[in-house]
Amino acid sequence: MTVKVTCSLWIIDWKKQHISYLTQRSSVPQPPTLTHQSPKDYIIDPRENIIIHCEAKGKPHPSFSWTRNGTHFDIDQDPNVNMRPHSGTMVVDISREKVEHYEGVYQCTARNKHGTAVSNNIVVRQSRSPLWSKERIKPIVVQEGVSLVLPCRPPAGLPPPIIFWMDNNFQRLPQSSRVSQSLNGDLYFSNVLREDSRNDYICYARFPHTQTIQQKQPITVKVLNHPVDERRPTFLTPSGPSSSKMVLRGQVLEMECIAEGLPTPEISWTKISGDLPAKRTAFLHYQKTLRIVNVSESDAGDYRCTARNRHGFVHHTIHVTVKAAPYWISGAPKNLVLAPGENGVLTCRASGTPKPSITWAMNGIPIENSPKDFSRKVEDDTVIFTDVQVGSSAVYQCNVSNDYGYLLSNAFVNVLSEPPRVLTPAHKVYQVIRNHQALIDCTSFGSPIPKITWFKDSRASTLDGDPYILHDNGTLEIHVAQMHNSGKYTCVARNTLGISENHVYLEVKEPTRILKQPEYKIVQRGRSVVFECKVKHDPSLIPTMTWLKDDGELPDDERLIVDSDSLTITDVTENDAGVYTCIMNTTLDHDSASAELTVVEQPDPPTDLELTDQKKRSVQITWTPGDEHNSPIQKFLIQYEDSLHHRGHWHNLTEVPGTKTTAHLKLSPYAQYTFRVMALNAVGYSRPSFPSRVYKTEPAAPDENPTGVQGFGTEHNNLVISWKPLSGLQSNGPGLHYRVMWRQKFLDSEWTSVTVANNSKFVVSGTPTFVPYELKVQAVNDYGAGPEPVIAHGYSGEDLPVAAPENVQAMILNSTLAEVHWDPVPAKLIRGHLKGYKVYYWRERSLHKHNPHHVEKQILTFSGNHTRGMLPGLHAFSLYSFNVRVYNGKGEGPASPTQKFETPEGVPSAPSSLVITNSNLDSLTLEWNPPHDRNGRLTGYTLKYQPVNNSNELGPVEELALPANETSVTLLNLKYSTRYKFYLNAKTVRGAGPAISQEAVTIMDEVLLIIIKSNVSRPFTNRPITLAVFSLVCSALPVSGDFGNVNSSLEDDGVRISWDYWGPEKSIYIEYKIDDSEEWEKEHVNGSQNYLMTGLKAGLSYKVRVVAKGHADQPPHHSKEILVSVPAVASRQVDIATQGWFIGLMCAIALLILILLIICFIQRNKGGKYPVKEKEDAHTDPEFQPMKEEDCTFGEYSDNEDHKPLKGSRTPSNGTVKRDDSDDSLVDYGEGGDGQFNEDGSFIGQYSGKSASRDTAEGHESSEAPSPINAMNSLNSFV
Repeated sequence: MTVKVTCSLWIIDWKKQHISYLTQRSSVPQPPTLTHQSPKDYIIDPRENIIIHCEAKGKPHPSFSWTRNGTHFDIDQDPNVNMRPHSGTMVVDISREKVEHYEGVYQCTARNKHGTAVSNNIVVRQSRSPLWSKERIKPIVVQEGVSLVLPCRPPAGLPPPIIFWMDNNFQRLPQSSRVSQSLNGDLYFSNVLREDSRNDYICYARFPHTQTIQQKQPITVKVLNHPVDERRPTFLTPSGPSSSKMVLRGQVLEMECIAEGLPTPEISWTKISGDLPAKRTAFLHYQKTLRIVNVSESDAGDYRCTARNRHGFVHHTIHVTVKAAPYWISGAPKNLVLAPGENGVLTCRASGTPKPSITWAMNGIPIENSPKDFSRKVEDDTVIFTDVQVGSSAVYQCNVSNDYGYLLSNAFVNVLSEPPRVLTPAHKVYQVIRNHQALIDCTSFGSPIPKITWFKDSRASTLDGDPYILHDNGTLEIHVAQMHNSGKYTCVARNTLGISENHVYLEVKEPTRILKQPEYKIVQRGRSVVFECKVKHDPSLIPTMTWLKDDGELPDDERLIVDSDSLTITDVTENDAGVYTCIMNTTLDHDSASAELTVVEQPDPPTDLELTDQKKRSVQITWTPGDEHNSPIQKFLIQYEDSLHHRGHWHNLTEVPGTKTTAHLKLSPYAQYTFRVMALNAVGYSRPSFPSRVYKTEPAAPDENPTGVQGFGTEHNNLVISWKPLSGLQSNGPGLHYRVMWRQKFLDSEWTSVTVANNSKFVVSGTPTFVPYELKVQAVNDYGAGPEPVIAHGYSGEDLPVAAPENVQAMILNSTLAEVHWDPVPAKLIRGHLKGYKVYYWRERSLHKHNPHHVEKQILTFSGNHTRGMLPGLHAFSLYSFNVRVYNGKGEGPASPTQKFETPEGVPSAPSSLVITNSNLDSLTLEWNPPHDRNGRLTGYTLKYQPVNNSNELGPVEELALPANETSVTLLNLKYSTRYKFYLNAKTVRGAGPAISQEAVTIMDEVLLIIIKSNVSRPFTNRPITLAVFSLVCSALPVSGDFGNVNSSLEDDGVRISWDYWGPEKSIYIEYKIDDSEEWEKEHVNGSQNYLMTGLKAGLSYKVRVVAKGHADQPPHHSKEILVSVPAVASRQVDIATQGWFIGLMCAIALLILILLIICFIQRNKGGKYPVKEKEDAHTDPEFQPMKEEDCTFGEYSDNEDHKPLKGSRTPSNGTVKRDDSDDSLVDYGEGGDGQFNEDGSFIGQYSGKSASRDTAEGHESSEAPSPINAMNSLNSFV
């Protein structure tokens, strides 16, 4: 339709803040703008006053007038009509006039001196709800299976009523795919059934505006019991093969297909020309109605509904046409504000089907009838303004219409001349989060439209380009704000009439982030749970932590404890389950994270136990599962109690999966069963259910016989028959006893039988020795015997064997292994179960005259029926005796005659000892003892030796063959001051045995030992320092022979550990631990022989050892452990050892001692004696205390040792002692002497050197001076 007063405008290139500013400033003129009006189709309630809305704004405030049915409506002339103050809303009082008098088409006009705006045509109609016409409806009689339609046909109302069917009790009639209501309200039966007979089919119509309900007369339906044949479907509605339907764009399309048939047809829908729009499609009334909402032009086309049952199908096609009332393409026209001399455009762009027509009006008058304006040009849907002037303000109406409706819109053109004004508050502070968008407003007003420019801080340049974006409305955008974007910003608004500026501030804040989110929790009821929520935020923002449960507030419960970064729930209950969300809010942003809490516990016990399908030996049990408490039930356990045999004790009977609630139970006779059920989930078992009722089973004969039947003898003339008795539940009845039967095997004799009470064994006396028997044990009760028992086998009692093995022989395989053979003893002579044979053997003596007599019997047992056995581990070159015996379960039989055999010679063991004596500069003597086990006649010895250099590398090997009767040898022409390694082994005719090794060093035979002891103040503690000339000092004996002189000393920076090592390994490290600790710490020393340990804790004691790591297949070896104590408080005494005067004094003393030693050595070489020697010769103290090796004291003094040879190797040239190389004391190196220390540590003893004698070629005794070089080496090791 076309309306007389036409429509609104489309405004382009204008800004919203100008329009908004016009509404705020009373001094700025504005044409009228409608803000509220009643709908175009206005249906009113006839019981209430009529209110037709019309609200508008403008400057000055507009006045209002109305037209009715196209003519002016004079409100002042109608006493029932008035207009609200400052408003165009019209109120009609209907108390004195009928509503029909005021029905019609109304239009509101709002005008001021700048223009006129008009409303839509408002069609006012009253709501109608007419009564149903009275009619008498005859009962409907139909045959069962035919189709039926019950018409409703309500009276026409405004708006149309809502239809529904109910009975006399106001209950909705049930509907289904067989019975359903159509869109027009009729009730359709695809086929009727006998239960459809009733006399209260009532159709109701509800009129929504008046809130009234009208009722049709009840319809009676009687269905005859004469069913018709089944048939294929046909459509009740719509009729025919096709139909058509028209729908408007944006409305709801509803199509229905209702079919009859027997059986009830099923309805399906398809779109022939495409797919159904899935998101806008719904199927209602059991697929009989297809609904498409918000219809668009794409929904036009052919739709097919199909009704189908087992007898066939039928189609119906609906052709859908979509029309469209006018609708805006890009929105209604918008108001336009222009300055004098500016240009503008109003656009009214709309569409519809069919295509709508567009007309323009100005201030409510068709534009063609309006005063001519050369600045205005109309082109179809556009009005173009050029070089507008003051006084050209007006309201333009755009009217778009076609056959299905119209659109009317108002838009004003306001011509103003205003200087710029910045509307944004001055000094406003904008706060944004880093990496977020920042929008800084510069809302302005002016005509012409002001141009906006922005500056930051010093206003050095305008803000234009990356990262800044200047919007048309003056807003400055920073797409990703960073911390350096903070500061003062200035916006300047300019037009031809002036300039205005404003200052604002931007603060960029750090974002709020949850660093540790709460995690999903599964917790057992009664325990505690903690949800963590650790947050980072900008320090200048005040955060607020909020916890939610299931998007609501936390319950007010003291068990819920909220901390700054966590939520703790104690004593968790099932009600605590849910989703917990922590939200950290600031004034600018927030962050949130959620986690679910699942509360689990053992399931509730099953209930409602019921016993069904009861039989003699089985019953079925069913139950109802209890609450599983969020943890699925995995299985059910069925238990039983037998109150007849084992009252008070529950036994497991069977298990079933958690998905089942029934179990078939196999039962035993003669029992009184009570059952209970337990449920198991991931938490554990539930409590047991309440017991079921007692279920008794009838007695019966036993189903089984005892198991484990066996026969054996405890004496040689008895047979004990034993078995595992039946349990009470296995007895199957009262009076349980056993029938025991036996007979000798292989004799085919009759069974001997005896009845035994409820026992587990029976003894048969007087049986022959070790005879096989057949045995049977049968269970019997008062209701009969069990099944035929299985025959078991056993033997009567055993006795000792009566014969020995014969044809016993020995075969010598080698010097340590012999093989013994014998013939087996006949089974009848064994008189029992053959267990095996035992060989008794012993070594009578060695065949060597020097070895003692040996008699020590040994036994080798060969289980089973063996006829030979090996005798390993024999001694070579020996005489052995042996015999053989058979044994059974009772014991051993007699021994076979004792026989003898001799073992051949073997290789000997290593010599029992090897010592080095008389070690001189180029010779030494080796002494040894023969092997302990010669294993034959010795044919000689082989001696091998080779030098060892300072890097532990071995030199060429020299080999020397020695006769068997030698026990010592002297090696001459050895290298001076060189370490040698010696290997000695013995030989027989069978070869050489293992070697014994020893090491020694060719060195001087004089020893001078001076020990100086003084107390020196050290950091942490007072500790003595010991200096010596030679390294044969009293030092701790190492665990490994490659280590020596492991010592510790306290220094300013820590503890220095020093040691001597002459082993082959290169990887050396120190291990240490606190005294009472178990774990060793490791520090590498990089090849040196001293190391400063730092970082030790004061007040603690440490165990320290030096470790040498060997090859991958060799374990590391270490020195002895020493104890190092670190004092808790450092001593304040001066470290005398670091004082210059002390160092100088020590150097002077050392130099003096060296000079004295050289002089003494020269004197000794001339035949003189040391002064200390003279004093020693005069010494006759009878209470001289010997010094022992273990505590590093001197051994017992004796003059007759002057010419004894040295035992063991001498000290190497580096001044150290090796345990492996030498176990001798200082006595082995010279005459005895005494040495004591005063309390202050000064040395008061004397030492004398003893000249080692060595026979020369001329037979004279000479004394040889020790080497000064060795003396220097020994001295250097101490200084």
